[in-house]
Amino acid sequence: MSTTCISFGASGVGIVLASIDGRLPQVLHWGPRVAVEPGDVDALTLTDTWGVAPSSLDHPLVLGIVPEARFGWTGTPGLIGSRDGEDWSPEWQVTGVTVDGDAVGEGLTSRDSGIAEFHATAEHSRLTLAIRIEMLPTGLVRARATLTNDDDATYDVQELTLRFPVPSEAREILDFAGRWGNERAPQRGVLNVGAHRREGRHGRTGADAAYVLTLGEAGFRYERGQTWAVHTAWSGNHLHIAERDYLGAHVVGGGELLLPGEGRLDRGQAYESPWVYFNYADGLDEQAARFHDHLRGLPVHPDSPRPVSLNVWEAVYFDHDAARLIDLAERAARLGVERYVLDDGWFGARRDDKAGLGDWVVSADVWPDGLHPLVDRVKELGMEFGLWFEPEMVNLDSDAARAHPDWVMQPGGRLPIPARTQYVLNLTVPGAFDHVLGQMSAILNDYAIDYVKWDHNRDLVDAGTAPHGQPAVAAQTRAFYRLLDELRTRFPHVEFESCSSGGGRIDLEVMERAERVWVSDNIDPEERQRMLWWTGQLLPLELMGSHIASGRSHTTARLHDLHFRAATAVFGHLGIELDLAQATEEELEQLGWWIDWYKTHRRTLTTGRLHRVTLSDPEVYFKGVVADDAAIFSLSMLRVTPSFSLGKLRFPGLDPDARYRLTVIDRQHIFEGIRTPWQRHDGVVLTGAQLTHVGVRAPAMHPSTAVLFTLERV
Repeated sequence: MSTTCISFGASGVGIVLASIDGRLPQVLHWGPRVAVEPGDVDALTLTDTWGVAPSSLDHPLVLGIVPEARFGWTGTPGLIGSRDGEDWSPEWQVTGVTVDGDAVGEGLTSRDSGIAEFHATAEHSRLTLAIRIEMLPTGLVRARATLTNDDDATYDVQELTLRFPVPSEAREILDFAGRWGNERAPQRGVLNVGAHRREGRHGRTGADAAYVLTLGEAGFRYERGQTWAVHTAWSGNHLHIAERDYLGAHVVGGGELLLPGEGRLDRGQAYESPWVYFNYADGLDEQAARFHDHLRGLPVHPDSPRPVSLNVWEAVYFDHDAARLIDLAERAARLGVERYVLDDGWFGARRDDKAGLGDWVVSADVWPDGLHPLVDRVKELGMEFGLWFEPEMVNLDSDAARAHPDWVMQPGGRLPIPARTQYVLNLTVPGAFDHVLGQMSAILNDYAIDYVKWDHNRDLVDAGTAPHGQPAVAAQTRAFYRLLDELRTRFPHVEFESCSSGGGRIDLEVMERAERVWVSDNIDPEERQRMLWWTGQLLPLELMGSHIASGRSHTTARLHDLHFRAATAVFGHLGIELDLAQATEEELEQLGWWIDWYKTHRRTLTTGRLHRVTLSDPEVYFKGVVADDAAIFSLSMLRVTPSFSLGKLRFPGLDPDARYRLTVIDRQHIFEGIRTPWQRHDGVVLTGAQLTHVGVRAPAMHPSTAVLFTLERV
């Protein structure tokens, strides 16, 4: 038996890969980092070998990163495809292995972080496969596969997914669902025999995406419990899968979900899967921290303090008036706002949502002098200027669609059903791509724009290329990446936000290109408490757009106190959405206080590590961010009437030997008459160990209230 073995280990995580007798690589271990010596390889390989089950193949099960049915795997094969019904079960032979670009042979190669590549051919099937596995310094592992057709006959790839095995005790499953205005709703269950297969068919990541699919030990929590998770980094159709076969083998993985014909390969053509990220951690908070550390290490990640924003959408909607919008800018500047964002309605015939998409030119009817009066005044006031676009969409009532009806994505012979009176602009058509790139570039050249809110407000249903309607979701997704990459190259000073009917396009591939996301169109603080909590499973706070809502929510019609709205919004990239011209003097004073408080504490909020605590009442959210010299925690009660006592609050993540001054921020004055003695003090000093293990008596809470706790290291 010949074995090429590679061992990686970083940030407490280890993975051991092996190609045995030239087979595709398999994972011998993925979990806590363990030391592996050259003499251990044979023993590790032997002890990982399955027994031969009764009434099964006369060969042990082999479960590779790209699982193969020919070795007894009865779950979903890693590669599903054929050449007109042939070559659907390739016989792979690994022909070369590299680590960090250097060829390696039999035996053990060890690194901390690094890149392993396995190259294989299937001579009879005339296919080539490359599998790339990267151990990142954060402890994340990511993998992708590339399949190449080496024959004159077309090969049709239907599915190419990557899978890692997980231990048998990891049976409890957590992933997410949701809809518009209710993104990232957690759902938890048990993995039984069969497949837990989450398909995303929206042509974008989707509000109901699995997001992060986790298998873990029974009862895993935020602070403890081993978890093995997967995230498919792709902004088009995609899948996440957890699978358990009848022998007890189970795996997690993912890949792209291809529509018929999207994976057709002529000679020399290759299909490359998206990156699939694998995350081992002890507890959900450690899992989140690995994702956060990865994102904070990307070149695109913002390193400046996150500017407080004003978005004027809920103030004016489509009613654009220069004097009114300049007045809002002046009011915002007096409050200390640092970025002003003009939303939908500034271009073409866009007086409502029925026209104008696709015509990215300033409307002369509404803005006879262009946007210059507004942009110039915003800049004079010392603020950044941001502008809304929806580059991938088009209305039929637009100059672009009238001149080029073939640019509308469509199946053969008919238009798709409209959504929001709009259709998808086919960026795979060179003329359409150049049209959008040219018009957006002209706007970004003409005006001093610092920030683009990039929206995407409908699913890609019946998304084909005229005239015959060949499916083009996969190609459209790649065209979107090319467009955004080119704009970032041309305008490196501009920040981009991923917005998609709110939080419908959030994944690690789009986050290679965006400095921020819009978590949801729903900014009702009670809904945002949960959405910020769970969006944080992948994204750190500084990437999550989090705005102080209108008093009466424009989405749910519920009415909330301004301090509750603000105390919720500061756990993200803070902004304001309400109409400042309608705010009372008292509300303006309150907004100014919260903006000043956020500026004082945003370094802690946007650089620290997220910690979440499970309390006895599911309607109570207790979370915090811990940095080196300070921590900030939030206790929020939603709409139910709680028990009088929530028990003691224990603050995780603190330095046990340090001392902290604990101060309560209670702007709603919910403690009046019911304060515990310690809450009457200006600040109580306790050690980190005391705060973590002994805790403090929780305040009595009213529905729809929140208090903050600052912990300053002294």
